[in-house]
Amino acid sequence: MLKIVIVEDNAALRESLVDVLAAEDHHVAAFESAEGFLANCSIASVDILLLDLNLPGEDGVSLARRMRADWPDIGIIMLTARGAPADRSAGYESGADIYLTKPSSAPELTASIRALARRLNTDSRVPTSPAEVSEVPLVLNCKTMTLTGRDGMQALTASETDLLQAFAKAPDNRLDVESILGLGPASAPASKAALGVKIVRLRKKLIAAGATGQPLNVIRTWGYQLSVPLTLI
Repeated sequence: MLKIVIVEDNAALRESLVDVLAAEDHHVAAFESAEGFLANCSIASVDILLLDLNLPGEDGVSLARRMRADWPDIGIIMLTARGAPADRSAGYESGADIYLTKPSSAPELTASIRALARRLNTDSRVPTSPAEVSEVPLVLNCKTMTLTGRDGMQALTASETDLLQAFAKAPDNRLDVESILGLGPASAPASKAALGVKIVRLRKKLIAAGATGQPLNVIRTWGYQLSVPLTLI
């Protein structure tokens, strides 16, 4: 079951979308505007955001851009009557994963959500041990601040080195958000939004070094888990 939020100002369409997605056993919340969504919803618990572009107040492109910057792992689907190439480009550039034009059929919408969920890995269990995901050996040299794997070496920042070291030493390689934010001054992101950006960058470096699958998994509403074996030297 996914937590899906709909932001759509057309009341009839909003209710119809809620019915369609609830019938798929998803937990659905719906709002008329971006402002209503931001004021009344815990964004950290949202898996997929379904947005219209033409909203009262802040529009869908602006909202998508903010959500993508602050919550890099959230899924974003735009559902709009604006189907011109320029509108599609603006939607994707703002952070949309999928862009659908109205009218969109219920089967197309639900299939898009299932495809996005598979991509985001939000509907699968969180791995309980690194070996379940990958056997790629990675070595973190804390002194030289480098990460080495089968595909080569990646230079890390001091904060990335400290964060990986903390993951490696944590039980089950899991850290909650507050623990990460509470790391030393050299390591601590300034906010949850900055942490999300840091995780995305670190995930890319892990993959570039040779990790496979999803080396850093989101534990919804809690934190993150390092999902590849890591040796400290």
